[in-house]
Amino acid sequence: MGNKENHSSRRKFLRNSVGALAAFTIVPRHVLGRGYLAPSDQLTKAVVGTGGMGRGHFGYAGTRVVAICDVDKTHIQKGLDALKDKARGVKTFTDYRELIQLPEVDIVHVATPPHWHGIIAADAAKAGKDIWCEKPMTATIGEGKRLVEAVQQHGRIFRLNTWFRFSDRFYGMGTTVEPIKKLVNSGLLGWPLKVTVSRHTGFDWKFFWVGKTNLTPQSVPKELDYDMWLGPAPYKPYHPHRVHGTFRGYWDYDGGGLGDMGQHYLDPIQYFLGKDNTSPVSVQVDAPQQHIDAVGTWRKITYTYEDGCQIILDGAGTETKAAYIEGPNGKLYPGFKSDIPDLEKKLAAFPDPEPQVTDFVEAVKKRQKFALNEENGHRSATIVNMGKIALQLGRDLKFDPVKQEFIGDEGANKLIFQPMRGPWTI
Repeated sequence: MGNKENHSSRRKFLRNSVGALAAFTIVPRHVLGRGYLAPSDQLTKAVVGTGGMGRGHFGYAGTRVVAICDVDKTHIQKGLDALKDKARGVKTFTDYRELIQLPEVDIVHVATPPHWHGIIAADAAKAGKDIWCEKPMTATIGEGKRLVEAVQQHGRIFRLNTWFRFSDRFYGMGTTVEPIKKLVNSGLLGWPLKVTVSRHTGFDWKFFWVGKTNLTPQSVPKELDYDMWLGPAPYKPYHPHRVHGTFRGYWDYDGGGLGDMGQHYLDPIQYFLGKDNTSPVSVQVDAPQQHIDAVGTWRKITYTYEDGCQIILDGAGTETKAAYIEGPNGKLYPGFKSDIPDLEKKLAAFPDPEPQVTDFVEAVKKRQKFALNEENGHRSATIVNMGKIALQLGRDLKFDPVKQEFIGDEGANKLIFQPMRGPWTI
């Protein structure tokens, strides 16, 4: 029997005898065919963006890097150097569009500046790849909506790389998020709740991520494809402060400390408040007038949900005695301290939160939705992007969480989908 016929008959047998799969302990991937992974297989990964963040994700268990991509050739070399003896056979690219077409790639890890996240992740989904994406998920609300559509239309598994809703100590709270979720679910604090995110509750807004307004154009380094680095963003003359480690200070690419840390801080709040399928209905800002290009600082951003729950981002640090969570019946402070007597003893009587799918490798192999996926990730990214728009416009806004658009503000709605330079689109 010819090789082609042999593969065809094996695929036909597997389609007609699904139960037979359970009998396999080790199944070569070529037996199962394209798109089917044996549980014993190690997943292959391609990383787009090999700056410090991208290189830091080379070594995840259960995956093997087979390709890397960066618009800066020095970053590509640093990536190869970081892989050391595992660099042999790794393919290198300066254009991600070539990388995502590699048939041997299972997962595309998007570790670029945020203005590229939506486009690259959506293109990867269309190319049949699963996706691991850095935060914030997208730089605009509109890109998030389109990315959700692309991931679901093409049946991909998506993971956003902020993990605090399911692992690690949650900054100044001194605990993982699980007991906080359990406390909120118990109703012991009452309802509605107010969450204050500030340096006094353990969350630093990193106001060193501010842009400069007096940049003098400079020559583009020969190793950098600056036009490709800009991609969909408006053309601005090159200056080293715009790129690599300091890009967060410019609205075209990110949103300062809010863009950098917002999804880390706010995604767990969406989770423990039970708001994964909705968004705030208003955002209020107290901030100096923002520069059109360079991100500045802000004093306070207040989000309000339809049921009265609020999230207060205290940038100025004026809420010195605020609890992290405050409800009608009690408060929770950093270190999981509370004014509710015998809190931990009372909590023991309540059920633990529902388990989550937190192993991305297993989620990909079993085609299970990951705990932090395209849908809830888009909702927490939307909080960040609502705040960015309100800051840029310098005014309070009302939001329709169903239509995912602003109410009665044409200027704000224009920023939901921001123009992209050709040929880029999502």
